Amino acid sequence: MTHGISRRARVLAAGVGAGVLLPVVAAAAPAAAATPTVSCTSAKAGLAAKLKKDITTALATRKGTVAVGVYDRTTKTTCTLRPATAFDSASVVKVTVLAALLWDAKKHNRYLTDREATLAKAMITKSDNAATSTLWKQLGLTKIRGFLTAAGMTQTKPGANGYWGLTQITVTDEQKLLKLVTASNTVLSDNSRAYIRKLMGQVISSQRWGTPYGVPSGVSVAVKNGWLQRATHGWRVHSVGAFKGNGHDYVITVLTHGNSTMNYGITTIQGVAKVVHRDLAAS
Repeated sequence: MTHGISRRARVLAAGVGAGVLLPVVAAAAPAAAATPTVSCTSAKAGLAAKLKKDITTALATRKGTVAVGVYDRTTKTTCTLRPATAFDSASVVKVTVLAALLWDAKKHNRYLTDREATLAKAMITKSDNAATSTLWKQLGLTKIRGFLTAAGMTQTKPGANGYWGLTQITVTDEQKLLKLVTASNTVLSDNSRAYIRKLMGQVISSQRWGTPYGVPSGVSVAVKNGWLQRATHGWRVHSVGAFKGNGHDYVITVLTHGNSTMNYGITTIQGVAKVVHRDLAAS
């Protein structure tokens, strides 16, 4: 009996050796060479190079997987790092839920009900999970997917079985959403956009960490954060923010996982935010 098991184990090991090990070994060198780097472009001379250098330096000693998106309308500046890497959304998906609710209401030519407005406020300003679950269920996956399609958020995959916090998100799509929230478009009405920004501007003080860190005075802040611990990849800690003032109009997304603690992830995000605010303010 034991002989049979050990022989089967040997056969399995041989199969693993042949099938799995060799390709991994062969791929090791190219994979190592392809470590993602920060990519920036800008219409403002010198700004792209400065942001690339400063974001890279901010992340140089940080552990975990970090994805970054920066977009400033004024200087036509864009920075990305791992723009298509998927993360469990945690609570940043709540901005998507609110946008989908408003998009659907607009399609039916109606305002939010008092109940919906109460749930929306709790969901965004206090990150209330029960309110989110109620709105998620009310909308249903068909309407949520309808909004994602209208918004061009093709990389976002809604969480199954009501698990909205396990929605798969990327920097690319979160930046698309923030751009919709901050400039006129055909997906969200101007009233809807103003409403989303208003609630994101009223987030309770204990949840205003992340992308607003180091924001210069005179610049308005709209933020939504997310945090979730799971067995794999440790803590997911994310922050999305929109900022306007002092001659700039910009949005920042930082998504992270593989953090040992929630605070470790927050520190990573704030290291990026600090240099982005500083470099844009100086430009």
